[in-house]
Amino acid sequence: MQGRIWTVSNLLSVSRVLLVVVAVYYLTTDGPNHRIGALVILSVAILTDFLDGYFARRLHQVSELGKILDPLADKIAVAAVALVLILTDVIPFWYFLAVVVRDVLIVAGGLVIQKKKQIVLQSNWMGKIAVSVIALYLWLSILRMEYLESFRTFTLWASVVLMALSLVVYSRRLFIGRVVPSQEEHGTV
Repeated sequence: MQGRIWTVSNLLSVSRVLLVVVAVYYLTTDGPNHRIGALVILSVAILTDFLDGYFARRLHQVSELGKILDPLADKIAVAAVALVLILTDVIPFWYFLAVVVRDVLIVAGGLVIQKKKQIVLQSNWMGKIAVSVIALYLWLSILRMEYLESFRTFTLWASVVLMALSLVVYSRRLFIGRVVPSQEEHGTV
């Protein structure tokens, strides 16, 4: 599967970024039901994040490009939505900074591993869980339902803890050098 570019899972990763562009448009323009439209589009984008890994494994289409596209699409989507929510004073700046710094460190570490070992590592489960909880926090922040505020606050702090844990897992890969193929290396996660 090394040379194939246009796989179902890769197309889903690319579509995630395109969906987020539309969602950002809805979030930055006034209009009837724009916020609801953004939530629906983001929900579909979140669904593509789960489906791309499923199809990569199911159809035996795990590719080097997919190992890059999937987490890159996640990082672009999260950063774009978080930036809009900062600019509209919906989420705290420190949170956006934590997300961006973590992602920059992970990408930099991945580049170092790729250069040293000549391999592209896939996302790990802890990273995927962290991104899912970050997405939930951002989704709830857009929703702005008063009765869900306690849950939104919980997801804020849960995502901070998960970001830290996932950074530890990624750091182990970089500094300990354990990059032998494992369960997580056999599918897009």
